[in-house]
Amino acid sequence: MAQASAKARSPRREPVLGERFSVFAECLLTGVWIAVACLGLVTYPAAFAAGARHLRRRTAHVAGGWREFLADFRAALRGGWFVGLAGWIAVAAVWVDVQAARAGLPGGPLVGAVGLLALIAAAVAGLRAAATWTPDAAWRSLLRAAGRRTVLDPAGSFLLVGGVAVVACSGWFSPPLAVPVLGAVAAAAVAVEERYRHR
Repeated sequence: MAQASAKARSPRREPVLGERFSVFAECLLTGVWIAVACLGLVTYPAAFAAGARHLRRRTAHVAGGWREFLADFRAALRGGWFVGLAGWIAVAAVWVDVQAARAGLPGGPLVGAVGLLALIAAAVAGLRAAATWTPDAAWRSLLRAAGRRTVLDPAGSFLLVGGVAVVACSGWFSPPLAVPVLGAVAAAAVAVEERYRHR
């Protein structure tokens, strides 16, 4: 009798499969939020930071929805817009390097390859920084620490490169499919950071 009353008082737990599916669905929804927040072109770091923080709340079973996402996005945008602008400048510089390589300039292929690798490393560091963002954190210190983790945790960094490749392939096969997959990339960044933290 005492066991039956204890069972009645204990909170119902969601089945493991149902919980995992709901997290997956939340990732897809978060991808849509991230895509909409990225429409400002220089807002993508803030969008990923808000998305990652939303997914961290979800996996910690803390309530939060699009209002909290929007509040986080606004807070992350304060320094994040400059990071986004710097990212576009880096993309333009690498594009010039690749064009130089294709034009057959001496040393062009080497410069193009180095530039492309540096851009990939910067994208991974940016994702890792966004995955650990909090409203009181400065983007400069987040990026510095994320750059170190990018080098010290190559397995996690390669996982994020694979996630970005999945988004690129999804966009190539079906552009609308790339939108919800952005949430999966944010979730991968959160998982990589959690894995690194518990090593």
